[in-house]
Amino acid sequence: MSDSLTAETIRLTGHGGDEIEAYLARPQGPQRRGGVVVIHHMPGYDRGTKEMVRRFAELGYDAICPNLFYREAPGAAPDDAAAAARAGGGAPDERVLGDIDAAVTRLRALPSANGRVGVIGHCSGGRQSVLVACNLAVDAAVDCYGAFVTGTVPEGFPMRISNLVDQLPRLRTPLLGLFGAEDKYPGPEQVAELEKILTANGKDFTFHSYEGAGHGFFSADRPAYDVAAANDGWERIAAFYAEHLGA
Repeated sequence: MSDSLTAETIRLTGHGGDEIEAYLARPQGPQRRGGVVVIHHMPGYDRGTKEMVRRFAELGYDAICPNLFYREAPGAAPDDAAAAARAGGGAPDERVLGDIDAAVTRLRALPSANGRVGVIGHCSGGRQSVLVACNLAVDAAVDCYGAFVTGTVPEGFPMRISNLVDQLPRLRTPLLGLFGAEDKYPGPEQVAELEKILTANGKDFTFHSYEGAGHGFFSADRPAYDVAAANDGWERIAAFYAEHLGA
């Protein structure tokens, strides 16, 4: 496969019929391939997230990231849009599911699609990746340190969210979880709770925790970046998607 790719901003018809923007990257070539929906983190639809979309295209997938904060601040800088979204309590789960479903549908409609689509998210996007895996027909999900999949949301937390404990028994797809052992949200006890629930319900999952790594260890532009953990994590993601998405 060629390492050439194309990347562009497109429009999707998301939840409630709302038009939102999304970033789509595709490898060149006629080969049939899987797709990946990248769910951006709480800092928003930013440069780092778009670089991740292009990285999946380089790995051989059609990849897309919908801007979940587009309604709050159309055309705004990522920091401003994220601030507006936080002020409103964040993107509601129902709306997130509608927007991600639109992204999944777009990927499956591409001429190169083999029909299989995975999702991945970091931080708030990690929680939303699990949310999607419990509610939508996708083929693989990756949770990178998603906060409040289990555990209790602290009083006064700016996002109006709850944990996903009641939804976990209906997880519909294989799940890869990558966590920092020094993280607080999720802390090791919350990861252990998630593992216990999934095991009790016979779910297909693989978890890995990195000693010395905290929250955000994949973010190359942030102080929390951990080179060894991030590199190993990318290798695990590539192997997981190769197994379940067929590229």
